[in-house]
Amino acid sequence: MWVICLAFYSGSCWGQDDLIGFLQPRISMNYSLSPAYTHNFSFAQRALFLNPIDSGIGTIHLDLAHFSNFKLPRQRSIGLGIMYRLREPFEGPGQNELRLTQQFNFIHRKHSIRFGHRFRTEQRILPARTVHRFRYRFAADGPLQGEKLDPGELYWVGNLEALNSVGKGIRPVYGLRASGWLGYLANKTAKIQVGTEYRRVGFWLEGRPVLFLLSSLILNL
Repeated sequence: MWVICLAFYSGSCWGQDDLIGFLQPRISMNYSLSPAYTHNFSFAQRALFLNPIDSGIGTIHLDLAHFSNFKLPRQRSIGLGIMYRLREPFEGPGQNELRLTQQFNFIHRKHSIRFGHRFRTEQRILPARTVHRFRYRFAADGPLQGEKLDPGELYWVGNLEALNSVGKGIRPVYGLRASGWLGYLANKTAKIQVGTEYRRVGFWLEGRPVLFLLSSLILNL
């Protein structure tokens, strides 16, 4: 139900004349060093496919990221991450970004549905300035068949996130994101997800709407 509602909401935005669209495929690998400590490595590409001003598909940037996750009692966890965003080959010199991330996450279940709350802080280190970002995400997911997800079955994921960016010499920037995913658990080590995400900068809708078409391959080693 989450996926259907969010996809419909995103799809209804296609009629907006100022809508920008991106393709964003990602490959992610999780590696557990112990029951309480997990590494995540990911590589993502973002490409523009819809622009009212221009036409054509073009890569905007590449992301290479690492994340360490530490499990705590009572289904809580903390995480630390680092990401490097490569923009210079596509947008010119002086555009690359280093991003540091800290987060706290906790989950709870009700029947077959899992609910998650994530609080995240980020430092976006750009050539000209550093932007501090504060994010909260509410998420829910569950199997589409039965009470438990088994290999060969489908599942759904829904996310709603609010964020605020601040920095020296710039005004605060607020944003809202809504996404829906449909996933397939191929086996114990691999799953595939496809989805959409709708973003809006500014709660009073002064920013341009952005639509992402997402795909992800997730490997658990």
